[in-house]
Amino acid sequence: MKRILLTGGGTAGHVTPNIALLPRLRDLGYEIFYMGSYDGIERKLMEGMQIPYYGISSGKLRRYFDPKNFSDPFKVLKGYSEAHKIIKKLKPDVLFSKGGFVSVPVVLAARRCHVPAIIHESDMTPGLANKLCIPSATKVCCNFPETLPYLPAEKAVLTGSPIRRELLEGNALSALRFTGLSANKPVILVMGGSLGAAAVNDAVRKILPQLLPDFQVIHLCGKGKLETSLNHLTGYIQYEYIQSELKDLFALADIVISRAGANAICELLALRKPSLLIPLSAAASRGDQILNARSFEKQGFSMVLEEEAVTDASLLEAVHKLYENRSGFSSAMEQSSQTDSIETIIGLIESAASHT
Repeated sequence: MKRILLTGGGTAGHVTPNIALLPRLRDLGYEIFYMGSYDGIERKLMEGMQIPYYGISSGKLRRYFDPKNFSDPFKVLKGYSEAHKIIKKLKPDVLFSKGGFVSVPVVLAARRCHVPAIIHESDMTPGLANKLCIPSATKVCCNFPETLPYLPAEKAVLTGSPIRRELLEGNALSALRFTGLSANKPVILVMGGSLGAAAVNDAVRKILPQLLPDFQVIHLCGKGKLETSLNHLTGYIQYEYIQSELKDLFALADIVISRAGANAICELLALRKPSLLIPLSAAASRGDQILNARSFEKQGFSMVLEEEAVTDASLLEAVHKLYENRSGFSSAMEQSSQTDSIETIIGLIESAASHT
């Protein structure tokens, strides 16, 4: 039986693509293990999937001054030692890494143990963790055509991001029953990421009086961000967080308003959902969401409205324009080569495993 070790952590975005690969890996008969931090989100998610989990020490590698910069390198070195021992014990045929700082000691230890590593970069430009891992990788998967020049040509593969199979199996009628909305008016799904986005929430809520005559709105607003004073509005429904019903809400939605995290927008691409992307501002991030959004705009998949440009008028105009032209955006997504990511990545894994 072939063995694969998965790694990645720190945020859900560094774990969910690994989860998306699990059904196919199981179909192929792989014995699957996961390595992450002692108590990161990845531990809870993987143990819930009944995947054997191995925790290691993890430290963040920062580009800015922080007192922890003096102690965290020792945590990384400890994590490398722990990862090396575990990999020697497990003897995996291949490693797949989704990134995050916990992945660095795992990828480096895999190289020392002569285990081929395939890594995945979600954003337009490689983050620091993956930059450190690229020299030790056999192949580097990416989501965007614009990422390819940043990667070694002999290693780079444009794959898109693995999408959970169940998201493709949504039922619009189930969503209508769940939400109580009408089948006779188009639906906008608003998503701000797993924690919600105050700027997006506020902007959408301000224009509800102008939106609701023409649309219904399902608003995933984030934990603690419900606005109960709006519960009386017909055609507006809000949830802090949705799990199993998300696939059905996607199926019901005609258009989506979203942040521009790489995994989120790759899900929209796989589902062929026209979207208005409001990326996290450069002031609050390294600017990767802006680059992600502009790539999707360039490829004809999405419209983009940067946070600093959001006004009542600009948001309302963009929503109407997106809805009126939704078929063109869907057609562009139909032509994309980035939507069969699971099979492409599995092919790379199979090739690497067969050469060990």
